[in-house]
Amino acid sequence: MPELEPLHADHAPAVLAFELANRAYFAASVPDRGDDFFDRFSERFNALLAEQEAGICAFHVLLGEDGAVLGRFNLVDIEDGAADVGYRVAQYVSGRGVATASVRELCRLAAVRHGLHTLRAAVALHNAASRKVLLKSGFVPVGPADPAHLSGKPGTWYQRQLA
Repeated sequence: MPELEPLHADHAPAVLAFELANRAYFAASVPDRGDDFFDRFSERFNALLAEQEAGICAFHVLLGEDGAVLGRFNLVDIEDGAADVGYRVAQYVSGRGVATASVRELCRLAAVRHGLHTLRAAVALHNAASRKVLLKSGFVPVGPADPAHLSGKPGTWYQRQLA
């Protein structure tokens, strides 16, 4: 199975291709990024790299053998030993355990590379696939998520304590 790699500048074209190819698929379960995201992709991508360099976030990509992005797995708002988790996988690999295996690996990296002890993820109630990934990855529901955090959708916070 491919391994998670820290995001770097050379990934920009593959990340953009991934986001464009899966835009409609992602929009079925999470809010669409909007045209502005794609129009200003280079600027936004460089801002992500700056956040990563500053230690605020840790972004990862899962690359296929051909160099295509299969998924993105992120630790955001890193502070006081905790971070929020975000992820998305390409439609053509969904349902194959790729997200679960990669979220588990992200948890390991969060502890080993970043010294984190607590991870959280907010998931909309209608996103059953993401809830399943989190549960299989050792997260437990800890309470309702503010709908404002999920673009107006009701949801649940999940949390995992790392060893």
